[in-house]
Amino acid sequence: MTATETALDRCVACHGRSFKPRFAGVLECTDCGHVFADLDCTEADLHALYQDGYFNGDEYSDYAAEKHTLQKNFRLRWKVLASLLDENRHRRLFEVGCAHGYFLEVVRDRFSTVTGIDVSAHALSHARELGFDVIEGNLLDTDLGDQRFDVACMWDCIEHLKSPDLHVEKLAAHMDEGAMIAITTGDIGSLNARMRGKKWRLMHPPTHVHYFSKATLTKMLERYGFEIRYLKHCGFHRSLENAVHGVLGLERGSRAHRAVQRSVLSRLSFYLNLYDIMYVIGEKRA
Repeated sequence: MTATETALDRCVACHGRSFKPRFAGVLECTDCGHVFADLDCTEADLHALYQDGYFNGDEYSDYAAEKHTLQKNFRLRWKVLASLLDENRHRRLFEVGCAHGYFLEVVRDRFSTVTGIDVSAHALSHARELGFDVIEGNLLDTDLGDQRFDVACMWDCIEHLKSPDLHVEKLAAHMDEGAMIAITTGDIGSLNARMRGKKWRLMHPPTHVHYFSKATLTKMLERYGFEIRYLKHCGFHRSLENAVHGVLGLERGSRAHRAVQRSVLSRLSFYLNLYDIMYVIGEKRA
């Protein structure tokens, strides 16, 4: 199968143009092994997935209610990233896919400026309530003017994008030598992903479009001038309420869902590392 037979005209990792089926509706680059969903859709089609329903009943039972747990994860990510930053050099942070602004809130006192962008008007209304000047829209269509960023973050975001390579390219154009990019995403090369195959928990187009491995994500970042400084699998905190919501498929607002929310489950979380999510930090080179 060639690129002319799929909605993607080239591999986002290596720019190869030859693909083969991996699973039904999922293709693999024959040159580098990058995996992606064969979706014939526009950016606007994808953006429509991330409105109120995504955060309230579809992907999350109640994203706003998950704030405490989500910020536990952001503090874990920040601890690693902070260890690689220079307080005097890295002063301006930009987050792609900032959603409700919960990560920005965690780090707002560390930077001179913190801002972000997201396609979800619903999510950004929460971020603005926290006092953040955030941008609604697609990064590729947004005029950033002469803004420069010392740190760019994409937490569990890059897999959702139709053209993640172009997003990285645009960020790189607004970053100077020594700036850092931090990304978390699933690792399709992990043991768990390989064992689960098409039933891997992160294999769910259309919300997840791209499935990187350590090798393919490294290749893409290096293409745009980033040298890998950190690359490891990372764990995460998850609320028991959201876990129950995912396993049982509880309808938001149902009697069963309300019972879970009122129970001790709504106040508890647990830490899990399945070694199938990777955390990558790259440094911009000249």
